[in-house]
Amino acid sequence: MAHNLNYNEEQNKFAFFSVQEKPWHGLGQIVDQYPTSAEAIKFAGLDYTVQKRSLFTYDTEKQNGDPGKDLIISEIKVNNYLATVRTDTDTVLGVVGKDYQVVQNIDAFSFFDSIVGGDGILYETAGALGNGERIFITAKLPSYISVGKEDLVEQYLFLTTSHDGYGSITAAFTPVRIVCNNTLNAAMHSYSNAVKIRHTANAKERLEQAHKVMGIASRLSIELEQIFNNWTKVKISDPELKKLIQIALVPNKEVLQNIRLGKEDELSSAYLNMCDAAFNYAMVSPSQRMETTKGTLFGAYNAVTGYYQNVRKFKNEEAKLKSLLLGGTGQVRTQTAFNLCRNFYRNGSESLLLN
Repeated sequence: MAHNLNYNEEQNKFAFFSVQEKPWHGLGQIVDQYPTSAEAIKFAGLDYTVQKRSLFTYDTEKQNGDPGKDLIISEIKVNNYLATVRTDTDTVLGVVGKDYQVVQNIDAFSFFDSIVGGDGILYETAGALGNGERIFITAKLPSYISVGKEDLVEQYLFLTTSHDGYGSITAAFTPVRIVCNNTLNAAMHSYSNAVKIRHTANAKERLEQAHKVMGIASRLSIELEQIFNNWTKVKISDPELKKLIQIALVPNKEVLQNIRLGKEDELSSAYLNMCDAAFNYAMVSPSQRMETTKGTLFGAYNAVTGYYQNVRKFKNEEAKLKSLLLGGTGQVRTQTAFNLCRNFYRNGSESLLLN
């Protein structure tokens, strides 16, 4: 299944829910109202726990090498490693070291509730992938980032964690522009928009304090609102926009050098097509014709984020999620676009010559 959503055979449903919007690949549950954390964990099929259990192997060598003898099956315990097991189905989710700390699904929801004291958080989606080894949750904060008079950016929190020993707990602040559903990823110079927590002994305690590390509720949104509004007042020409997009999407230093030298004939057709698609999005998308975006630096930033969010094709929704929110290509290049726009705001078009 390309969607990779967990399917619960006993309950005959997929482990995913969405508020009002069509669920992932048309699978999962649609709910009309924002649920509480207790309701959300059930809607998403995440109301299970995970245990660490001992691992064993077996000695199946024939006694003295005599094929006529019975097999000797001796149980041997594997030291220093354990299996993580989903307790409701007894499914093995992964193999981990002895110091690995399981963070239960309910603890992931406690992260969101702790941010606003459980009052005002709006759970929008949640689900499990594979056999339940990876879960994800998105929730909307009650306040907005206002860009101009009518352009609003919703503030989301995204969290993903795993039970298979691969990857850290990742919590991120993710602004989303309502008019075009653009994920406006941006890590500030003074602090990150995300925090990663390893599955060690104090993982649960660190998760409960993660929002303080991230500065999610106040500093980041205030700074972003000011930055975005400043960018709406800065004009950028079409040639400057095209070059900014090209630099933001460069796959390596060699391509960047060819752009600097004006050697477009040496650039690959795949790369040029990608740049053209982002530039076309900037020119024709209705969301790019608003006062805040048309011919502005804010529009230039949205050209790159909008390309990855609304134009680029991904293998499946999980691949899109990894690209945009889990440190993949989309997140890296939209962050590059943010940095380019910030430099352009400070130094004008000359900043594009320095990259």
